[in-house]
Amino acid sequence: MTTWTALTTLGDRAHAEALGEALEAVRPAAAGVGVFEIEDGSGRWEVGGYFTEKPDDVTLALLAAAHGAAPFAVSKLPDTDWVAHVRRELSPVEAGRITVHGPHDPAPSAPTIALVIEAAMAFGTGHHATTVGCLLALQDLARIAPRPRRAADVGCGTGVLAMAAAKIWRVPVVASDIDPVATSTARANARANVVGPWLRIVTAPGFRHPALGRGPRFDVICANILARPLRRLAPQMAARCAPGGHVVLSGLLTRQAPAVQASYRAHGFARVARRRIGEWTTLTLRRL
Repeated sequence: MTTWTALTTLGDRAHAEALGEALEAVRPAAAGVGVFEIEDGSGRWEVGGYFTEKPDDVTLALLAAAHGAAPFAVSKLPDTDWVAHVRRELSPVEAGRITVHGPHDPAPSAPTIALVIEAAMAFGTGHHATTVGCLLALQDLARIAPRPRRAADVGCGTGVLAMAAAKIWRVPVVASDIDPVATSTARANARANVVGPWLRIVTAPGFRHPALGRGPRFDVICANILARPLRRLAPQMAARCAPGGHVVLSGLLTRQAPAVQASYRAHGFARVARRRIGEWTTLTLRRL
């Protein structure tokens, strides 16, 4: 099915959200509308619509002008079987002893820890530098820190980090994501990797679920998301990480890492390690 995208940017959240609401009412109707902060420190926001019929150029021009946005850039996307495309293009990823591969790839030989990830709508095939950084950080913790009793993965996507923690330590892991597609995909991947008994996967933002917000605190918490939500989560991380426990944080451009680290320092964390891969950084912090 042919689809079109219509994308624009503007200067603040309130105007972006208003434009997003207006875009939902246009005809032909958008199949989906997204409003996102651009994570480059500029303070600008992106508004995008996805259409199964070509959107009307005049309508889009009027909407952009009325909300003080840049003109919409409209693009036609080719008909593509994206799952098949991903299967062809993504090769296995090696991160220390962990290999992330698709079900169409040959299984790696022992003693590698193998994680099988199906191409799906949820974020997280294991190829991004932030995921690799987190996988390496978890293996570093396995060498230098006591075995955790409980672990958590906040913003789990396809469940790569949660499954890695379960396979490394064989302890209960709670994984959460705000996106029900992600949690559904993570459950399927957990079954495929035979770690279902170790994982509890919930749909919730941050720690807003009893499985994460109550009960014994966690000895290891992973969060591979973005800088701004990581900073907002610092108080909850401090409340839910056990003394002497560790958090592994990524989704950070290297220039964003100092501010995130400072936020966590203010809530009782000290840096254990910092790993840079390309323009991305992964932080490992210890709860004092």
